[in-house]
Amino acid sequence: MLQQSFGWLDEEYDKIPVERVILSDPILSGTILRLPMVYGPSDPLHRFFPLVKRMDDQRPVIIFEARAAEWRSLGCVENVAAAIARAAISDRAAGQIYNVGEPENFSEVEWARRIGAVAQWRGEFVVLPNDRVPSHLRIPGNLDQHWVADTSRIRAELGYREPIERDEAIRRTIEWERANPPTRVDPLQFDYAAEDRALETFPRSKI
Repeated sequence: MLQQSFGWLDEEYDKIPVERVILSDPILSGTILRLPMVYGPSDPLHRFFPLVKRMDDQRPVIIFEARAAEWRSLGCVENVAAAIARAAISDRAAGQIYNVGEPENFSEVEWARRIGAVAQWRGEFVVLPNDRVPSHLRIPGNLDQHWVADTSRIRAELGYREPIERDEAIRRTIEWERANPPTRVDPLQFDYAAEDRALETFPRSKI
């Protein structure tokens, strides 16, 4: 899915060598910004869409895989852009490395709760064991390693603050997702019958 959206992404993709080249240039001063997963209007990956669609479809329960429920890493596109702009015009940023992201490191399910509140959804979230979650809800990759970053340095040194408040950022993203659903939606991604069977069959914990 990532490679379909970003043609330059391959199996050898690694940002660290690029950082070393940029910071070692003897003429051009570089600044490294390490970004979170970015959500917001025009998100090519439609990160909020699976949740928003389920909420709009009035699903009473939304399932989370246990690993995915606790994973952490998100940042609003407009706030990330503001951090990039601030670093670009700051002489103090030359030669430095900054983490960019939310001041709190919320888990995926904590983000989902906030999305649900803004969307005025009245359902509940349920966590199932990883091997009991329907296959279309299992997320590949290593979710045991979170993308948690301390953003205090860019705030202290460059005076960065998020210009868009979190609930407003979520509201704008929900509005955009509703108006701009993906051009191709795999119906198997929303196999509600399989989700209902999983909820009936397996022990679960509400969150």
